Amino acid sequence: MITLHHVPESRSMRILWLLNEMGVDFDVHVWPFDKTLRSAQYLALNPAGRVPALELDGDRHFESGALIEILCERFPETGLGRPPGDPERAAWLTWIHFAETISQHSAALTQQHIALREDHMRSPIVMKLEAARLGKCYDAVEGRLEGRDYLLDTGFSAADIAVGQAIYMACHFARLEAHDDLAAWYARITDRPGFRASLPAGEDRLYRKEFYDPWPV
Repeated sequence: MITLHHVPESRSMRILWLLNEMGVDFDVHVWPFDKTLRSAQYLALNPAGRVPALELDGDRHFESGALIEILCERFPETGLGRPPGDPERAAWLTWIHFAETISQHSAALTQQHIALREDHMRSPIVMKLEAARLGKCYDAVEGRLEGRDYLLDTGFSAADIAVGQAIYMACHFARLEAHDDLAAWYARITDRPGFRASLPAGEDRLYRKEFYDPWPV
């Protein structure tokens, strides 16, 4: 039995995408992006009060990078992981966890643009710096993708899911312009049914705008 605890368009989206790609049976419990995540009920699932949290075979787990490793080990037949001893294991792990480097900058911008309700609380300097840092992350992924269709030479994997979902969040704050290989890869992976199935339905969204200007006038 698998239950994913999820906030639409947040880091838990990468686990939802992974589960969709795996084709396994699972349930989704959707939580709002609010103080409910600090409730005793949710803290019993993830003591940090963040998503994702995953119930798997009676145990509770959290941290998206760890959940990707756990699920890929639990379902090796899906081919989305790279097990110990595989020649691409180190690269797979590197890009799985680089997704969090990208996401920390998107999280800072999400706080500035969405969590802070009043304009006087926001910092144009922080917004500009964090957007520029996303650009540096784009440079790193662009360099990796030169001459490749996917992050690994052997094809699509959970590494593409992790980084792809991080880029999905980042695209709300920093455009992919001047990163041709990255843009082509992103279009390729987001055309997959597994990605489309992980998108929120209707108005149940974290990001209400397609793009947030990083330094508002």
